[in-house]
Amino acid sequence: MKVEKNKSLRSYNTFGIDAKAAEFISVDSVATLKQVLEHYKGEDIFILGGGSNMLLTDDINRTVVHINLKGISVVSEDKNEVVLKVMAGENWHELVLYCLEHNYGGIENLSLIPGNTGTAPIQNIGAYGVELKDVFVSCEAISVVAGELRSFSLEDCKFAYRDSIFKTRLKGEYIITSVNLRLTKTDHRLNISYGAISDVLEEKGISQPDIRDVSEAVIQIRQSKLPDPEKLGNSGSFFKNPVLTSEEFQAFRKNHPNAPYYEVSPTEFKIPAGWLIEQAGFKGKRFGDAGVHDKQALVLVNFGSATGKEIWELALKIQKKVKDSFGIYIEPEVNIV
Repeated sequence: MKVEKNKSLRSYNTFGIDAKAAEFISVDSVATLKQVLEHYKGEDIFILGGGSNMLLTDDINRTVVHINLKGISVVSEDKNEVVLKVMAGENWHELVLYCLEHNYGGIENLSLIPGNTGTAPIQNIGAYGVELKDVFVSCEAISVVAGELRSFSLEDCKFAYRDSIFKTRLKGEYIITSVNLRLTKTDHRLNISYGAISDVLEEKGISQPDIRDVSEAVIQIRQSKLPDPEKLGNSGSFFKNPVLTSEEFQAFRKNHPNAPYYEVSPTEFKIPAGWLIEQAGFKGKRFGDAGVHDKQALVLVNFGSATGKEIWELALKIQKKVKDSFGIYIEPEVNIV
Protein backbone atom coordinates (compact mmCIF):
# COMPACT_ATOMS: atom_id res chain seq x y z
CA MET A 1 0.00 0.00 0.00
CA LYS A 2 1.21 3.47 -0.89
CA VAL A 3 1.16 6.03 1.93
CA GLU A 4 1.28 9.74 1.06
CA LYS A 5 2.13 12.32 3.72
CA ASN A 6 0.53 15.76 4.24
CA LYS A 7 -1.80 15.20 1.29
CA SER A 8 -4.11 18.00 0.15
CA LEU A 9 -7.76 16.91 0.03
CA ARG A 10 -8.94 19.82 -2.12
CA SER A 11 -9.64 17.56 -5.11
CA TYR A 12 -11.23 14.88 -2.90
CA ASN A 13 -14.13 16.97 -1.55
CA THR A 14 -16.75 18.77 -3.62
CA PHE A 15 -16.59 21.90 -1.43
CA GLY A 16 -12.98 22.29 -2.61
CA ILE A 17 -11.71 22.81 0.93
CA ASP A 18 -7.89 22.71 1.05
CA ALA A 19 -7.60 20.60 4.20
CA LYS A 20 -4.59 18.32 4.61
CA ALA A 21 -4.43 14.64 5.56
CA ALA A 22 -1.55 13.57 7.77
CA GLU A 23 -1.48 10.29 5.83
CA PHE A 24 -3.41 9.28 2.72
CA ILE A 25 -3.96 5.79 1.26
CA SER A 26 -6.11 5.01 -1.78
CA VAL A 27 -7.38 1.41 -1.94
CA ASP A 28 -8.60 -0.20 -5.17
CA SER A 29 -9.42 -3.72 -3.93
CA VAL A 30 -11.15 -5.33 -0.97
CA ALA A 31 -7.98 -7.31 -0.28
CA THR A 32 -5.94 -4.11 0.01
CA LEU A 33 -8.61 -2.57 2.22
CA LYS A 34 -8.36 -5.57 4.56
CA GLN A 35 -4.57 -5.15 4.69
CA VAL A 36 -4.93 -1.45 5.54
CA LEU A 37 -7.46 -2.16 8.29
CA GLU A 38 -5.19 -4.83 9.77
CA HIS A 39 -2.15 -2.53 9.61
CA TYR A 40 -3.97 0.34 11.32
CA LYS A 41 -6.01 -1.82 13.69
CA GLY A 42 -6.93 0.09 16.82
CA GLU A 43 -6.14 3.45 15.23
CA ASP A 44 -8.71 6.12 14.42
CA ILE A 45 -8.66 6.16 10.62
CA PHE A 46 -10.80 8.43 8.42
CA ILE A 47 -12.78 6.83 5.57
CA LEU A 48 -13.19 8.95 2.43
CA GLY A 49 -15.53 8.16 -0.43
CA GLY A 50 -16.53 10.67 -3.11
CA GLY A 51 -16.25 13.61 -0.70
CA SER A 52 -19.65 14.93 -1.76
CA ASN A 53 -21.49 14.93 1.53
CA MET A 54 -18.99 16.41 3.97
CA LEU A 55 -17.55 19.71 5.10
CA LEU A 56 -13.93 19.62 6.23
CA THR A 57 -13.56 22.21 8.98
CA ASP A 58 -9.91 21.39 9.77
CA ASP A 59 -6.93 19.30 8.70
CA ILE A 60 -7.26 15.57 9.36
CA ASN A 61 -4.40 14.59 11.63
CA ARG A 62 -4.81 10.87 11.07
CA THR A 63 -4.75 8.34 8.24
CA VAL A 64 -7.28 8.96 5.46
CA VAL A 65 -8.32 5.82 3.56
CA HIS A 66 -9.80 6.65 0.16
CA ILE A 67 -12.24 3.98 -1.09
CA ASN A 68 -11.51 3.60 -4.82
CA LEU A 69 -13.12 0.21 -5.53
CA LYS A 70 -14.35 -0.06 -9.14
CA GLY A 71 -16.58 -2.38 -11.14
CA ILE A 72 -20.18 -3.06 -12.20
CA SER A 73 -21.43 -6.62 -12.72
CA VAL A 74 -24.72 -8.50 -13.14
CA VAL A 75 -25.67 -10.66 -10.15
CA SER A 76 -28.89 -12.03 -11.66
CA GLU A 77 -31.48 -11.14 -14.26
CA ASP A 78 -34.61 -12.28 -16.00
CA LYS A 79 -36.64 -10.74 -18.80
CA ASN A 80 -38.10 -8.07 -16.50
CA GLU A 81 -35.43 -7.22 -13.92
CA VAL A 82 -31.70 -7.15 -13.30
CA VAL A 83 -29.70 -7.03 -10.08
CA LEU A 84 -26.43 -5.13 -10.40
CA LYS A 85 -23.46 -5.29 -8.06
CA VAL A 86 -21.79 -1.88 -8.02
CA MET A 87 -18.47 -1.36 -6.27
CA ALA A 88 -18.28 1.48 -3.76
CA GLY A 89 -15.85 3.68 -5.71
CA GLU A 90 -18.07 3.97 -8.79
CA ASN A 91 -19.27 7.53 -9.39
CA TRP A 92 -23.03 7.64 -8.83
CA HIS A 93 -24.01 9.71 -11.88
CA GLU A 94 -21.80 7.58 -14.13
CA LEU A 95 -23.72 4.58 -12.79
CA VAL A 96 -26.99 6.29 -13.76
CA LEU A 97 -25.63 6.84 -17.29
CA TYR A 98 -24.52 3.19 -17.44
CA CYS A 99 -28.06 2.10 -16.52
CA LEU A 100 -29.60 4.36 -19.15
CA GLU A 101 -27.31 2.88 -21.81
CA HIS A 102 -28.47 -0.62 -20.85
CA ASN A 103 -32.14 0.41 -20.43
CA TYR A 104 -32.13 -0.37 -16.71
CA GLY A 105 -34.79 1.69 -14.94
CA GLY A 106 -35.21 2.84 -11.37
CA ILE A 107 -32.53 5.45 -10.67
CA GLU A 108 -33.12 7.94 -13.50
CA ASN A 109 -34.65 10.42 -10.99
CA LEU A 110 -31.35 10.29 -9.07
CA SER A 111 -29.37 11.71 -11.99
CA LEU A 112 -26.55 14.17 -11.32
CA ILE A 113 -26.37 13.49 -7.58
CA PRO A 114 -22.70 13.98 -6.67
CA GLY A 115 -20.64 11.34 -4.89
CA ASN A 116 -19.88 7.64 -5.11
CA THR A 117 -22.10 4.58 -4.88
CA GLY A 118 -20.61 3.35 -1.61
CA THR A 119 -21.86 6.38 0.29
CA ALA A 120 -25.36 6.30 -1.25
CA PRO A 121 -26.80 3.86 1.35
CA ILE A 122 -25.34 5.84 4.27
CA GLN A 123 -27.40 8.85 3.27
CA ASN A 124 -30.24 6.95 1.58
CA ILE A 125 -29.84 9.44 -1.25
CA GLY A 126 -33.01 10.69 -2.84
CA ALA A 127 -34.41 13.22 -5.29
CA TYR A 128 -37.64 13.95 -7.16
CA GLY A 129 -39.77 11.34 -5.41
CA VAL A 130 -37.26 8.47 -5.50
CA GLU A 131 -34.90 7.19 -2.82
CA LEU A 132 -32.12 4.62 -2.94
CA LYS A 133 -34.15 2.27 -0.74
CA ASP A 134 -36.67 1.92 -3.59
CA VAL A 135 -34.16 -0.11 -5.66
CA PHE A 136 -31.83 -1.35 -2.91
CA VAL A 137 -31.37 -5.10 -2.44
CA SER A 138 -28.32 -5.34 -0.18
CA CYS A 139 -24.81 -4.08 0.37
CA GLU A 140 -21.55 -5.61 1.51
CA ALA A 141 -19.52 -3.83 4.14
CA ILE A 142 -16.34 -4.60 5.99
CA SER A 143 -16.00 -4.27 9.74
CA VAL A 144 -13.38 -1.67 10.63
CA VAL A 145 -12.41 -3.59 13.77
CA ALA A 146 -12.75 -7.23 12.70
CA GLY A 147 -11.89 -6.83 9.00
CA GLU A 148 -14.71 -9.20 8.04
CA LEU A 149 -17.24 -8.73 5.25
CA ARG A 150 -20.94 -8.69 6.12
CA SER A 151 -24.02 -8.42 3.96
CA PHE A 152 -26.75 -5.93 4.95
CA SER A 153 -30.28 -6.44 3.63
CA LEU A 154 -32.81 -3.68 2.96
CA GLU A 155 -34.34 -4.32 6.38
CA ASP A 156 -30.93 -4.36 8.08
CA CYS A 157 -30.12 -0.86 6.82
CA LYS A 158 -33.04 0.82 8.63
CA PHE A 159 -33.48 3.39 5.89
CA ALA A 160 -35.28 6.63 6.66
CA TYR A 161 -35.30 10.14 5.19
CA ARG A 162 -31.60 10.84 4.45
CA ASP A 163 -30.73 8.31 7.12
CA SER A 164 -29.64 4.72 7.69
CA ILE A 165 -28.10 2.47 10.32
CA PHE A 166 -24.70 3.56 8.97
CA LYS A 167 -25.39 7.09 10.20
CA THR A 168 -26.77 6.00 13.56
CA ARG A 169 -26.07 2.79 15.49
CA LEU A 170 -23.25 1.56 13.23
CA LYS A 171 -21.71 4.93 12.41
CA GLY A 172 -18.00 4.50 11.74
CA GLU A 173 -18.08 0.75 12.32
CA TYR A 174 -18.39 -0.47 8.72
CA ILE A 175 -17.04 0.51 5.30
CA ILE A 176 -19.42 -0.25 2.43
CA THR A 177 -17.55 -2.05 -0.37
CA SER A 178 -20.39 -2.77 -2.83
CA VAL A 179 -24.11 -2.22 -3.34
CA ASN A 180 -26.69 -4.46 -5.04
CA LEU A 181 -29.56 -2.73 -6.84
CA ARG A 182 -32.71 -4.23 -8.43
CA LEU A 183 -33.62 -2.39 -11.63
CA THR A 184 -36.29 -2.87 -14.28
CA LYS A 185 -35.62 -3.95 -17.87
CA THR A 186 -39.22 -3.63 -19.07
CA ASP A 187 -42.36 -1.82 -17.92
CA HIS A 188 -40.36 0.89 -16.18
CA ARG A 189 -42.25 2.56 -13.34
CA LEU A 190 -41.67 6.22 -14.11
CA ASN A 191 -42.02 8.83 -11.38
CA ILE A 192 -42.67 12.20 -13.02
CA SER A 193 -45.12 13.79 -10.60
CA TYR A 194 -42.54 15.22 -8.17
CA GLY A 195 -41.11 18.70 -8.67
CA ALA A 196 -41.01 20.16 -12.16
CA ILE A 197 -40.32 16.96 -14.11
CA SER A 198 -43.74 16.82 -15.75
CA ASP A 199 -43.52 20.53 -16.63
CA VAL A 200 -40.15 20.07 -18.35
CA LEU A 201 -41.43 17.03 -20.28
CA GLU A 202 -44.51 19.00 -21.37
CA GLU A 203 -42.32 21.91 -22.52
CA LYS A 204 -40.34 19.44 -24.62
CA GLY A 205 -43.54 18.00 -26.10
CA ILE A 206 -42.89 14.56 -24.62
CA SER A 207 -46.16 12.84 -23.73
CA GLN A 208 -44.83 9.29 -23.41
CA PRO A 209 -41.42 9.63 -21.75
CA ASP A 210 -38.87 6.87 -21.29
CA ILE A 211 -36.23 6.64 -18.57
CA ARG A 212 -33.75 8.70 -20.58
CA ASP A 213 -36.31 11.49 -20.99
CA VAL A 214 -36.88 11.54 -17.24
CA SER A 215 -33.14 11.62 -16.55
CA GLU A 216 -32.60 14.48 -18.98
CA ALA A 217 -35.46 16.43 -17.39
CA VAL A 218 -33.97 15.93 -13.93
CA ILE A 219 -30.54 17.01 -15.19
CA GLN A 220 -32.03 20.13 -16.75
CA ILE A 221 -33.81 21.03 -13.50
CA ARG A 222 -30.76 20.36 -11.33
CA GLN A 223 -28.42 22.34 -13.60
CA SER A 224 -30.83 25.28 -13.59
CA LYS A 225 -30.77 25.43 -9.78
CA LEU A 226 -27.62 23.75 -8.53
CA PRO A 227 -24.01 24.83 -9.18
CA ASP A 228 -21.48 22.44 -10.72
CA PRO A 229 -18.97 21.47 -7.97
CA GLU A 230 -16.23 21.56 -10.62
CA LYS A 231 -16.89 25.29 -11.06
CA LEU A 232 -18.25 26.37 -7.66
CA GLY A 233 -17.49 24.34 -4.54
CA ASN A 234 -20.60 22.91 -2.88
CA SER A 235 -22.08 19.74 -1.46
CA GLY A 236 -25.57 19.99 -2.90
CA SER A 237 -28.32 20.40 -0.32
CA PHE A 238 -26.65 21.46 2.92
CA PHE A 239 -29.73 21.09 5.13
CA LYS A 240 -32.48 18.49 5.41
CA ASN A 241 -36.06 19.55 4.81
CA PRO A 242 -37.61 19.63 8.30
CA VAL A 243 -40.55 17.34 9.00
CA LEU A 244 -43.22 18.71 11.37
CA THR A 245 -45.86 16.89 13.38
CA SER A 246 -49.51 17.74 12.76
CA GLU A 247 -49.57 20.07 15.77
CA GLU A 248 -46.34 21.82 14.75
CA PHE A 249 -47.57 22.09 11.18
CA GLN A 250 -50.90 23.65 12.13
CA ALA A 251 -49.14 26.25 14.29
CA PHE A 252 -46.70 26.98 11.47
CA ARG A 253 -49.46 27.31 8.84
CA LYS A 254 -51.39 29.69 11.05
CA ASN A 255 -48.50 32.15 10.95
CA HIS A 256 -47.34 31.33 7.41
CA PRO A 257 -50.40 30.31 5.36
CA ASN A 258 -48.64 30.69 2.00
CA ALA A 259 -45.63 28.52 2.84
CA PRO A 260 -45.08 25.49 0.56
CA TYR A 261 -45.22 22.01 2.11
CA TYR A 262 -45.42 18.31 1.28
CA GLU A 263 -47.54 15.79 3.14
CA VAL A 264 -45.32 12.90 4.20
CA SER A 265 -48.11 11.12 6.05
CA PRO A 266 -51.39 12.14 7.70
CA THR A 267 -49.36 13.14 10.77
CA GLU A 268 -46.15 14.47 9.17
CA PHE A 269 -45.53 17.46 6.93
CA LYS A 270 -42.29 18.47 5.22
CA ILE A 271 -41.37 22.14 4.84
CA PRO A 272 -38.75 23.04 2.17
CA ALA A 273 -35.63 24.20 4.00
CA GLY A 274 -34.67 26.28 0.97
CA TRP A 275 -37.86 28.33 1.35
CA LEU A 276 -37.15 28.91 5.04
CA ILE A 277 -33.59 30.03 4.30
CA GLU A 278 -34.74 32.32 1.49
CA GLN A 279 -37.42 33.89 3.71
CA ALA A 280 -34.74 34.41 6.37
CA GLY A 281 -32.89 36.60 3.86
CA PHE A 282 -29.86 34.48 3.00
CA LYS A 283 -30.47 33.54 -0.64
CA GLY A 284 -27.64 34.87 -2.82
CA LYS A 285 -25.78 36.38 0.14
CA ARG A 286 -21.99 36.22 0.29
CA PHE A 287 -19.77 36.42 3.35
CA GLY A 288 -16.21 36.57 2.08
CA ASP A 289 -15.76 33.44 -0.02
CA ALA A 290 -18.54 31.56 1.79
CA GLY A 291 -22.07 32.10 0.56
CA VAL A 292 -25.56 30.91 -0.29
CA HIS A 293 -26.33 30.09 -3.91
CA ASP A 294 -28.44 32.68 -5.72
CA LYS A 295 -30.69 30.09 -7.40
CA GLN A 296 -31.16 27.61 -4.55
CA ALA A 297 -30.92 28.78 -0.95
CA LEU A 298 -30.47 25.19 0.24
CA VAL A 299 -26.96 25.15 -1.25
CA LEU A 300 -23.99 26.70 0.55
CA VAL A 301 -21.02 27.45 -1.70
CA ASN A 302 -17.30 28.10 -1.65
CA PHE A 303 -16.48 30.96 -4.02
CA GLY A 304 -12.80 30.03 -4.01
CA SER A 305 -10.80 30.12 -0.84
CA ALA A 306 -13.35 29.79 1.97
CA THR A 307 -12.31 27.54 4.82
CA GLY A 308 -14.56 24.84 6.17
CA LYS A 309 -14.83 26.79 9.41
CA GLU A 310 -16.14 29.85 7.53
CA ILE A 311 -18.79 27.82 5.73
CA TRP A 312 -19.82 26.15 8.99
CA GLU A 313 -20.08 29.54 10.73
CA LEU A 314 -22.42 30.65 7.95
CA ALA A 315 -24.49 27.47 8.39
CA LEU A 316 -24.83 28.13 12.12
CA LYS A 317 -25.90 31.71 11.40
CA ILE A 318 -28.59 30.42 9.02
CA GLN A 319 -29.79 27.84 11.54
CA LYS A 320 -30.19 30.49 14.22
CA LYS A 321 -32.08 32.93 12.00
CA VAL A 322 -34.48 30.23 10.77
CA LYS A 323 -35.05 29.04 14.33
CA ASP A 324 -35.67 32.59 15.55
CA SER A 325 -37.97 33.41 12.62
CA PHE A 326 -40.02 30.21 12.32
CA GLY A 327 -39.35 28.15 15.45
CA ILE A 328 -37.97 25.38 13.24
CA TYR A 329 -34.53 23.77 13.57
CA ILE A 330 -33.00 22.81 10.24
CA GLU A 331 -30.56 19.93 10.53
CA PRO A 332 -27.45 19.67 8.34
CA GLU A 333 -27.60 16.96 5.69
CA VAL A 334 -23.85 17.28 5.21
CA ASN A 335 -21.44 15.54 7.60
CA ILE A 336 -19.36 18.09 9.51
CA VAL A 337 -15.77 16.89 9.96
